[in-house]
Amino acid sequence: MSKTLQVITLGCSKNSVDTSHLLSQVCGAYEVLPENYQGAVDVLLINTCGFIGDAKEESVQAIFDAVGRKNAGEIGKIMVFGCLSQRYMDTLPGLIPEVDSWFGARTLAPIVKALGCEPSEEPSANRFFTQGEAPYAFLKISEGCDRRCSYCAIPLIRGNHRSVPIEILVKEAGALASKGVRELVLIAQDTTFYGLDIYHRRALATLLEELSKVEGIEWIRIHYSYPADFPEDVLDQMRNNPKVCKYMDIPLQHVADDVLKAMRRGVDAAWTKALVRKMREKVPGIVLRTTMMVGHPGETRKDFEFLLDFLKEAKFERLGAFKYSQEEGTWGAENLRDSVTPATKQRRLAALMELQRGISFAYNLGRVGTVEKVLVCAVAGSYLVTRSQYESPEVDGEILVRISDRMPCEASQMVGRFINVKITSADDYDLYAEFES
Repeated sequence: MSKTLQVITLGCSKNSVDTSHLLSQVCGAYEVLPENYQGAVDVLLINTCGFIGDAKEESVQAIFDAVGRKNAGEIGKIMVFGCLSQRYMDTLPGLIPEVDSWFGARTLAPIVKALGCEPSEEPSANRFFTQGEAPYAFLKISEGCDRRCSYCAIPLIRGNHRSVPIEILVKEAGALASKGVRELVLIAQDTTFYGLDIYHRRALATLLEELSKVEGIEWIRIHYSYPADFPEDVLDQMRNNPKVCKYMDIPLQHVADDVLKAMRRGVDAAWTKALVRKMREKVPGIVLRTTMMVGHPGETRKDFEFLLDFLKEAKFERLGAFKYSQEEGTWGAENLRDSVTPATKQRRLAALMELQRGISFAYNLGRVGTVEKVLVCAVAGSYLVTRSQYESPEVDGEILVRISDRMPCEASQMVGRFINVKITSADDYDLYAEFES
């Protein structure tokens, strides 16, 4: 009988991709148990996040929970890898000796060997992705980052930027399509940097063109696009290639000049505003998602008000925000004083998100009465959980379609299909619809 293996994955979608690549190399030797399994297991792997304070706390708590299970006789071995482990490799083993093995985040080969298997050559196109999973998948096109934003520890953890060759990504996409994946979400620390290291040019547009040739893949979505030196040929693909969603995730972080300079973002307010205008002009109907940070060292009340005015003007359809967290080893921690109080950070975050709630609701309200093509992702009670090209999985709202006898098959058989629906009502982030055809 195979040994049992459970993996708990914390943090971002990039960690989830790492887990699926790892499992593809060891699943033949282990029975892989669900992530929420609470019984006895031979080996528990924890893929950690170490980006900001809250994520680190969650990862540490998961490790302590595993130690409790091990002490109760439920777990044979605990193995920890990922960003937190990479970042604190010098201290964590001494602090939590109950963990049997610690690994970093930059290569999976040592973990595969420790599990008694032979690692494949990296980068690998193999993924542990079972038939019947959600009909979308994240495709990590590169690893690491060459930029040095003041607040970000990712380069310290993941190292410099390394692109995955196009042929490997196309092969991976084909394998995912064969298992029912219909949508690819391209992710990286910086997707617009793709190709510079191996092709000596920004090759994201070329990658989009090649991935769109993969049979079975109908939607390709872009996340984590850095604003500086944005490659405009990507917008041409988005405008002209029907498989590339008219959706762009571009974390701007701020718009006030002094704050952007302190963040070491390499752009200013004028550049940022011009880029947003250009995206909307070149790709009519594009939906923009961004991320903003409040409370960066030196952010004044005037800077924050300038940010709010920009959001009122830009009207980002999707937006997330977080508070500055001073992270040891970053340029900001070594050179800037964390000058904004926690209470002020929280007030600014709340005010920003309240403004965005209204913007999001107005956008959703404007879609009521329209007919849209959606991908059915799951069934929840009396609704199909769907998304259009304007909603990204796991970060945006959803379109909930009431199940009806007009549908061509049972609700469970609808998952993975594209259907047309008519939007009937809206709330702040989600939409409601009825089956159209």
